[in-house]
Amino acid sequence: MKARLALRFRRFLAIFNARNREFLRDRSTLGWNIILPVVLVVGLGFIFSSSDKPMFKVAVVHQAESIEAIDLDFLDTRYVQFFSVPDVESQMPKVARHQVDMLLDLSDPRSPHYWINDTSPRGYVLEKMLPEGNYQREIVTGREVRYVDWLVPGVLGMNMMFSCLFGVGYVIVRYRKSGFLKRLNATPLAAIEFLAAQIVSRLWLVMAITIAVFVGTDLFLDFMMNGSWLLLLLITVLGAISMIALGLMLAARVTSEELAGGLLNLVTWPMMILSGVWFSLEGTPQIVQWASVLFPLTHMLDGARAVMIDGAGIVDVFDHLLILLAMTVAFLVIGAMSFRWKED
Repeated sequence: MKARLALRFRRFLAIFNARNREFLRDRSTLGWNIILPVVLVVGLGFIFSSSDKPMFKVAVVHQAESIEAIDLDFLDTRYVQFFSVPDVESQMPKVARHQVDMLLDLSDPRSPHYWINDTSPRGYVLEKMLPEGNYQREIVTGREVRYVDWLVPGVLGMNMMFSCLFGVGYVIVRYRKSGFLKRLNATPLAAIEFLAAQIVSRLWLVMAITIAVFVGTDLFLDFMMNGSWLLLLLITVLGAISMIALGLMLAARVTSEELAGGLLNLVTWPMMILSGVWFSLEGTPQIVQWASVLFPLTHMLDGARAVMIDGAGIVDVFDHLLILLAMTVAFLVIGAMSFRWKED
C-alpha cells in the first residue's frame, strides 16, 4: 500500500515539476505575468494619484487665461475638480448625463449662472456649497437621466469585450496547439477566409446574447432611448466586429495559452478602465483621454450613449463609426498578414 502511494506521489511530482519547468522556460509568458500587474498598478496609480481625489466635477466657462486667475473662494474648495470649458452648449448634455455635476458660467462676472441636473445628488450638494451671491440657477430640462441609463451601454459593452477577445483568442491558440490549424493549412483555405468565418461565428453569438439581455432588462428598467434603434444596432455590430478582429490579431502568432491570456488581459483591463465603462473620464488628465480613443470600446460606448441619451443621428456619430470601421480593417489586415497556421 505504501509503495503504491509512493509511486502515485512520484508521478504527481514528475508532472508538477514538468509543468513548472514548462512555464518557467516560456520566457514570454513569464514576462507577461510579471509585466502586466506592474503596468496595471502604475497606470491606476497615475490616474488616481491625487491625495485629494475629487468627489465632484464642475465645468467652468470664464474669460481669464486660467481658473487660478479667478478670485473666487468656491474654486478653492477641496475635493471638487474644476476644469475649463469653452462654452455652455457643449457641456449641457454632460450635465444631463451626470458626467459633470455642475456647469458654472463666469464669463460675465455681473451675472454668473450655474446649471445642475435636479436629479443629481452631487449637483444638489454642490449647490449648497456655492457661496451666496447673484448666481442665476438653471435646471437641465428633459426626462430624468438615471445612472442606469448611462451605465447599461458600459456593462453590456464590457461583457461583449470579454466575449469577443477571450472567446476568439483562446480558441485560435487552442486550434494551433492541437494541430487543427496545421491540418487546415493543407486545404485551399486562406487565412483571411478562416479569420472572416471566426468573426461571423462569434458575432452572431455575441449579438444574440447582448440583444436578449438588453431587451430582457429593458422590460423592467425602461432604458432611455431617444435615438434610432437601427443606428444603435449598427454601432454595436461595428464595435463587436472591431473587438473580435482585435482578438484575432492578438492570437495570430501566439502558441501559448498563458501568453495569450497575458496579451488579452493587457488589452482588456486598460480598455475597461479607460473606455468609460463605470465612470466618465471628463476632467481626467488629458493624456488619459487621448489614450482612451485608441480602444474600440470607447467609440462604441460613446456612440451608443449619444444615440440612447442625446438622440444623436448618424451624422453626429459618424466619426465613431468611421474609426471603428478603420480599426476593424487594420486589425484584420495585420492579423491575416501575421497569421501562423502551426507552431514553430
